[in-house]
Amino acid sequence: MFKESIAIALRALVANKLRSILTMLGIIIGVGAVISMVSIGMGVKEKVQNSIASLGSNMLIVTPGAASSQGVRSASGSSTTLTLEDAEYIKKTIQGIDYVSPSVSKSYQIIAGNQNWTTTVYGVTPEYMAIKSLTVGSGSFVSQPDINSRNRVAVLGATVAENLFGEMNPTGQNVRINNAPYLVVGVLDSKGQSSMGQDQDDIVLVPLTTAQERLVGITYLNSISIQVTKMEGMDQAQEQITSLLRQRHKISGTKEDDFTVRNLTSIMAMMAETTGTITLLLGSIGAISLLVGGIGIMNIMMVSVTERTREIGIRKALGATYRDIMLQFLIESVVIGVLGGIFGIFLGILAAFAISTFGGLNTVISAVSILVPFGFSIAVGLFFGIYPARKAALLDPIEALRYE
Repeated sequence: MFKESIAIALRALVANKLRSILTMLGIIIGVGAVISMVSIGMGVKEKVQNSIASLGSNMLIVTPGAASSQGVRSASGSSTTLTLEDAEYIKKTIQGIDYVSPSVSKSYQIIAGNQNWTTTVYGVTPEYMAIKSLTVGSGSFVSQPDINSRNRVAVLGATVAENLFGEMNPTGQNVRINNAPYLVVGVLDSKGQSSMGQDQDDIVLVPLTTAQERLVGITYLNSISIQVTKMEGMDQAQEQITSLLRQRHKISGTKEDDFTVRNLTSIMAMMAETTGTITLLLGSIGAISLLVGGIGIMNIMMVSVTERTREIGIRKALGATYRDIMLQFLIESVVIGVLGGIFGIFLGILAAFAISTFGGLNTVISAVSILVPFGFSIAVGLFFGIYPARKAALLDPIEALRYE
């Protein structure tokens, strides 16, 4: 009976091709909308996570606080209280830390031959490479001897190298920074743009001591990047660093910190929650189309019951039970949901691909984003087919046979 009911359902759909297609249209659009919308949300989530991860894993960033003079507070980061000794003391004292890299930065015009490019120059230590997950495409990175000797050496980001040297390998060439020559010892592999649209390859790295004494002329730091060994120890490390710096800066009681410790893992968790909410919202918008498609199934099935009243009466007169009639129309409704779901999957994948290719948005299609709306399309077909199927099953056979 089950196989026969499926065959009857398929014959009924084929017999009314246009009506069947129009009935499935709501399900097709609904499933396609859910898949494409969820793929956009997941794409945004992946891009944000990759961007934060590109800054470094398990990372804490210590930055100066706001300077205050005569009751007037300057912008955040304007304080000059963060020193190289702070970074060294953190590395020596706090347990569960892999790398500590102090840094300074300032914008300069870089000149190579008759080409020039304005970018941000960072004074860093060798640990910066591990913390920021950088890789050197050619040459080498800033070394400890460079730090100790305050050497005028530079490592170029991919964007800077391309704009100054084109296709030529800059390693071994000289560039001028603040009218002083610097030997290019390496070029970084490209990291692309961050989630905020910032070009992560538009940088130049020089030894920290060189930047402090020969470029910027300062003794304080702009930031300290810290990589914690385990993610579980992030909060504890953050508390210990805060306590240590308060002690070193002689901040007691309720006095405000003259520094800020940022936890990128917490930022990532917050962003993941936000993008997850966006994905759910986009999926819900698509799900509304599925519900509308389900109502369309119910309406068409009601029409089908009316058109086939005499058929139902004949089947009942020949011994068909309530369960048989119910099963026949439920299967027909579910078949509409299944076929609509299958075509909707193809539509959703095609739409996601088109959005990614022509819209410039990152989209991610997963098995979950396909199976969930497909399962929902089957459930919609079943749910909205119950009432028409029950109405058909409750028809009186005598009255059905008299129906004109």
